[in-house]
Amino acid sequence: MTIFFSHLEKILYVLLTVSILGYVFVVLKEKFYLTNNTIIIENKAVTEEYLDEADIKIFALGGENVKSGDEVRIVMHGNKKVSGVIIGAKKKENLLLLATHDDRVEKLHVNKIKKFKVISKYGKFFK
Repeated sequence: MTIFFSHLEKILYVLLTVSILGYVFVVLKEKFYLTNNTIIIENKAVTEEYLDEADIKIFALGGENVKSGDEVRIVMHGNKKVSGVIIGAKKKENLLLLATHDDRVEKLHVNKIKKFKVISKYGKFFK
């Protein structure tokens, strides 16, 4: 029985080490992208067309400064709730481009936004 626990202990140490190394590599990867001014949005619906369509990447909305890559929760008039990652904004049409968690891209009119909350800022770990 003690042999079993000694093997189990070794396996748990290996798993702990691998998970810590994985976390460190993910953090270093994000730091590398931030230093190169690259934002990673993991969403199948986001295409190069949407990225080119957004002409503003950093802007103020609801009294808060937001930028592409920030995760937000928005309540529209009519109590429609949308949450996702900001792609950018179109100044001419007064639209906000948002990549939702269910792999869609929403174009939201800024004047129809009732509530706006930033859930997490992109790269806040390094600020």
